[in-house]
Amino acid sequence: MNSRLSIPMVLIMLAVVAAACGTPATPTAAPPPPAPATQAAAQAPVAAAASGPANVAMAKNAQLGSLLVGDNGMTLYLYTKDTPNTSTCYGKCLAAWPAFLTAGSPVAGDGVDASKLGTTTRTDGSTQVTYNGWPLYYFAKDKQPGDTTGQGVGSVWYLVSPKGDAIK
Repeated sequence: MNSRLSIPMVLIMLAVVAAACGTPATPTAAPPPPAPATQAAAQAPVAAAASGPANVAMAKNAQLGSLLVGDNGMTLYLYTKDTPNTSTCYGKCLAAWPAFLTAGSPVAGDGVDASKLGTTTRTDGSTQVTYNGWPLYYFAKDKQPGDTTGQGVGSVWYLVSPKGDAIK
């Protein structure tokens, strides 16, 4: 056999074997990777089912003092139109102010009075964390830990002090 014929024959045989194995004859582009989540999206709170006990911690703000934060370090708020252990924030309100939910008893971090932690059952059956009787919420416009953009909104939304009072 002539060596000039061997190389083309080998290439043909490889092509036949590759086709038989299901390897595409022409390269295809890989699908684009999923878009990475932004830091804000990864940390943005949502009123979705809680996957475990909620953690409540204390944080400090240079202008406002000590305040409560949730699992992800995001600021927690109370709504002065709520009544003790009863949320009145539903619908559009809930879209802007996601409820701080828990599965099980909430856990108090350093500086948080465990005796003031509690829960209330929302109309959808989910369990919302309360502190000193106030149902707790996040603010959808807070994008990262330390944000307090919901403070004083509508003169009814306020940060929560470790004593369980509205910070005004």
